Amino acid sequence: MPDKFIVSKNYNKSRFDKWFKEEIINLPNALIQKLLRKNKIKVNKKKIKTSFRLSEGDEVSIFNLSNYKPTNFKKKIHYLPTPKEKRGLDKIIIHDNVDYIVINKPRGIAVQSGTNNLKNILDILKKTKYFNYSKPYIVHRLDKETSGIFIIAKNKQAAQFFTSLFRIRKIHKTYLAIVKGNFPKKIKKMEDFLEYFEDNKKIKLKAITFLKVLKTNSKYSLLELNPKTGRKHQLRKQLFMRGYPIIGDQKYYLNKNRYFKDQCMLLHAYKIKFIKDNEKFNYQAQPDINFKKKLDLYFR
Repeated sequence: MPDKFIVSKNYNKSRFDKWFKEEIINLPNALIQKLLRKNKIKVNKKKIKTSFRLSEGDEVSIFNLSNYKPTNFKKKIHYLPTPKEKRGLDKIIIHDNVDYIVINKPRGIAVQSGTNNLKNILDILKKTKYFNYSKPYIVHRLDKETSGIFIIAKNKQAAQFFTSLFRIRKIHKTYLAIVKGNFPKKIKKMEDFLEYFEDNKKIKLKAITFLKVLKTNSKYSLLELNPKTGRKHQLRKQLFMRGYPIIGDQKYYLNKNRYFKDQCMLLHAYKIKFIKDNEKFNYQAQPDINFKKKLDLYFR
């Protein structure tokens, strides 16, 4: 007989693999996928995939659970912010309430820790008054070298709400970018199939971005970008593919010999808007001093 579990409210709309690792046993992804393929795990008596979204009250049946042992992970190292860094955080707060916080993320700092990124926004926030009685939840992405508006949830319910809005494309983001070249004003939309690798397999995902040319000359263009989809490096890839790379982008650029490595990437998340409880919310983050200086320099 299988062991049976009921999904709680806290995991409503959560991915199955996330629930399984946090609530049942921390197994490698490959093993979880194998168990699902062999029908050793079922949700409401049906076969599912690891990406399946659970609902409150779902019944999960797991066969031979006692045969498995949790994965042993190395202890994660957290970044310890200095008192100065914690005090400086006040300057980037745009909005704060019991459910979420909105910040103007500085360029050059990662959202969360990684192989090459020990210093990160989440670890700094954890040690401040803004998260005394809660912990931060990531609900969307922003590259390390991209500055601008960023939402961080304070509880699972808020995290699920924002994750759902992003998934159904009900959160609207606006970016500013300075690109190389005289971008054609007639182009109002970029639509592409971008290539990515998932489990060592190449896949193509559709990417859609609406745009407007705000300023332009023979060398540079200032663009307003409204991504309809949320693919990784979407704006950077789409502009590069058309021959108009973002200034300072160290990954997507045209001529290595003419590239200035000390130049910051001039991509800024400018605005974000959504509806919550029938109320409209609009937040805006001003570009940093470097972006403004380049704007004055390139468009005198």
